[in-house]
Amino acid sequence: MTTTLACSPARKAAGRGAAPSPRRRASWLPKSLHFLTFGAPGLAVYLALVLVPIAMTVGTSLTNRNPANPPTQWVGLENYKQLFTDSDFTGALRNTLVITALVTLTANAAGLLIALLLDKRGRLYNALRSVFFTPVVLSSVVVSVIWQAILTDDGLLNSMLRSAGVDQPPGWLSDPDIALYSVASIMTWQMLGFCVVVYLAGLQGVPEELHEAAAIDGAGRLARFRNVTWPMLAPALTINTVMLLITGFKAYDQIQVLTNGGPGNGTTSTVAFEVVQTTFTGNHIGYGTAMATLMLLIIAVLSTVALRVLQRREISL
Repeated sequence: MTTTLACSPARKAAGRGAAPSPRRRASWLPKSLHFLTFGAPGLAVYLALVLVPIAMTVGTSLTNRNPANPPTQWVGLENYKQLFTDSDFTGALRNTLVITALVTLTANAAGLLIALLLDKRGRLYNALRSVFFTPVVLSSVVVSVIWQAILTDDGLLNSMLRSAGVDQPPGWLSDPDIALYSVASIMTWQMLGFCVVVYLAGLQGVPEELHEAAAIDGAGRLARFRNVTWPMLAPALTINTVMLLITGFKAYDQIQVLTNGGPGNGTTSTVAFEVVQTTFTGNHIGYGTAMATLMLLIIAVLSTVALRVLQRREISL
């Protein structure tokens, strides 16, 4: 009896340091299978539709693939080196950055202003919210066709200007100095409703008690907006900025319908437009996929930087 009691603590101590049993080792298998059962379909779709096409694009960008000029050969980074000396691509990149900056800044500012005006109760304000959001659900091609009918030299806007006494109205889509800004304005108009809805959601999430406390402390309307409302809209600003950056950088439909890259030689051409023209019209698939890969990399870097900076602002607030 005494021997048994004396040995029990030793056995327990030895059991603590012993290796886990095979049954315990295999306990993670049912959990892993359970996860794979639900996660495998989504993972397979993501691999098939996102990761595999990206890998194929990167691989093709390292060749000189051209169906009209076989055979396909490995050229390494030559396509990427040529991009930085290609005036068509650098001009398209410059136009893309201008459009992206204009759309991001203008749509954010105008969307916030309109959201502040519509942040009220009533049927009229609900109807106006629907009106502002309608362009978002329309196809970019449909929006471009509508604005093309308005902005052409003989379109609705210039006809109204002529009837008002303007002898030579601007060539909104035919003047090389104006066309790029016209395209950016149309894209801003289409994305404005998205920004309004996101900012309205942020405004409705601001506690009314904070405004009341600030008003009691003597803060005016502008001070309440700067110190209470604007900090609380940080998540909305992050969402809108990232979405507008991506939208501006992948502009293609508007360019194709409104200007076809003109007027002149590439005055409104964007990177996405050059990718399509080079790959499908010119059959330079290797060179075009190099453009697409670089475009993807730029979008990823811009989006990541914007997210890091804006999310850091959210945390600091």
